[in-house]
Amino acid sequence: MQSKVVVITGGGQGIGRATAYAFADAGAQVVIAEIDVEAGDEAIREIRMRGGKAEFIPIDVAAEPQIEQLANDLFARHGRVDVLVNNAAISSNASIEHRLTAEWDHVLNVNLRAPYLMTKYLLPLFRQAGKAAIINVASTRAFMSEANTEPYSASKGGLIALTHSLAISLAQDSVRVNAISPGWIDVTGWQKLSVREQAELSHADHAQHPVGRVGKPEDVAQACLYLASEQAGFITGVNLTVDGGMTAKMIYV
Repeated sequence: MQSKVVVITGGGQGIGRATAYAFADAGAQVVIAEIDVEAGDEAIREIRMRGGKAEFIPIDVAAEPQIEQLANDLFARHGRVDVLVNNAAISSNASIEHRLTAEWDHVLNVNLRAPYLMTKYLLPLFRQAGKAAIINVASTRAFMSEANTEPYSASKGGLIALTHSLAISLAQDSVRVNAISPGWIDVTGWQKLSVREQAELSHADHAQHPVGRVGKPEDVAQACLYLASEQAGFITGVNLTVDGGMTAKMIYV
């Protein structure tokens, strides 16, 4: 990853923050595209303290003009983008009869439309890189659900379909496109300091997973590093489930 330009949406907290640190530690120039200014500033400050290279560009990925402006800024600053991690996501937990249509639209705009638009506007920068990789952070919610999570589940299912579609469409541009579906990931230790509060996980929480523990953001970050690397040069259009085996396990009450 030495000197590669890596853009991570939602890179200020949670999985995105851990991924930003991982790429920076590997030598990449990390660009955190994040709506939360406090989180973004904090993340790049910590990356720089670790000796990494990082910058923060505030953006609401639900707004197409801001994505277009981001692409223009990146072209002016770097001239190319080698890796895009579409990580920014929101959810809406409400009963279907009480959820406003605007909530559905907003979740789909952030979680599904934004990765498409990020790809569209950054495509000229991928071409400048010669070879590029896109990683879409989906979710095991694309395959299994709790009640009242329809917009989130639908957006993540759509993101997996978008992944294989883009992988075919962008093959001629030497852009590989893959998805990662995290399962239960405890992100509390990777939130911005002002809201950080470590979760108290029980033995039963960990025991639900065949590997014996709840996931960590670092688990997803390492998967992102692999899919962005030349070692994964023969992999495109796939979804990698990172869930400690939880979705493979049959549970009987």
